[in-house]
Amino acid sequence: MKRADVVIIGGGPAGCSCALYTARSNLSTIILDKNQAVGALAITHKIANYPGVAGDVSGEELLNIMRTQAINYGAEYKQAQVYGISISDTERIVYTPEGTFIGKTLVLATGAMGRASTLPGENEFLGRGVSYCATCDAAFYKNQEVVVYGSNQEAIDEALVLTKFASTVHWITNNKPNMNSIGIQLLLDSSNVKHWKRTRLTSIEGDENGVTSVKVQSFGQNDAQEIVVQGAFVYSTGSLPITDYLQGLIPINANGGVRINDDMMTDIEGVWAIGDIRNTPFKQAVVACSDGCIAAMAIDKYLNQRKDVRVDWVHR
Repeated sequence: MKRADVVIIGGGPAGCSCALYTARSNLSTIILDKNQAVGALAITHKIANYPGVAGDVSGEELLNIMRTQAINYGAEYKQAQVYGISISDTERIVYTPEGTFIGKTLVLATGAMGRASTLPGENEFLGRGVSYCATCDAAFYKNQEVVVYGSNQEAIDEALVLTKFASTVHWITNNKPNMNSIGIQLLLDSSNVKHWKRTRLTSIEGDENGVTSVKVQSFGQNDAQEIVVQGAFVYSTGSLPITDYLQGLIPINANGGVRINDDMMTDIEGVWAIGDIRNTPFKQAVVACSDGCIAAMAIDKYLNQRKDVRVDWVHR
């Protein structure tokens, strides 16, 4: 059994950013991370839009820097799978096979991966042509052909981003898209969009350099067709915040995200939620880091019973 001022569940950019700031504020901080190698940032092959980082860096490298920085300022990092929590008036308890962790405050930063691989080649070429984030990766496909698979709002939004870069966006929809979806007409009217209706993506093909094509099968056709592309953006299954371990103790919004106020505190006093677990539409590392900073300053204020936030640059 281990006690700390702050217990953070999740070691992604949100959790590491929060830990950095709470540790710098001399608050004992523990990060509980299921696995360093999983998570939206950890599996991102290349990042070129993180402020202050010149050139391209892998998500794993960027996350290692964040984690090391938090640890160097005093945060304690433990690899542990959380299977449950409980909350009292004064304590927030986290249960793991590696032990029980008790915090004066609790931060939920487990993200929203939840996306299961469903296609042959999807796992194999993840980060080498397969992506779940056009906002992150669209610029890498300038004047190239890409495929977007899915008919939900996320797929439409991401395909619109890709139209600004790709020479052709092959939009493949197995089901009929909702014509009331935001931006759908703009997407269909785009000159570089080819809509493959009632078509199923059957596999993603490639070689040692990455994705080279995809195979599709249209309704009523016996034979599969091959489309030569350099990138495949898959949104057929979507993603949901990882909240199963909360066991209904923390209120959730209708979209599956944890409900928070302006300081990132949930409806439960002493419990914060940051990053993709909020199901924000802006799933970017820099946004998650911002959440972590806001929560950390609010936690510092909460634990020290101050009316105002003590900004980071005032104390060393």
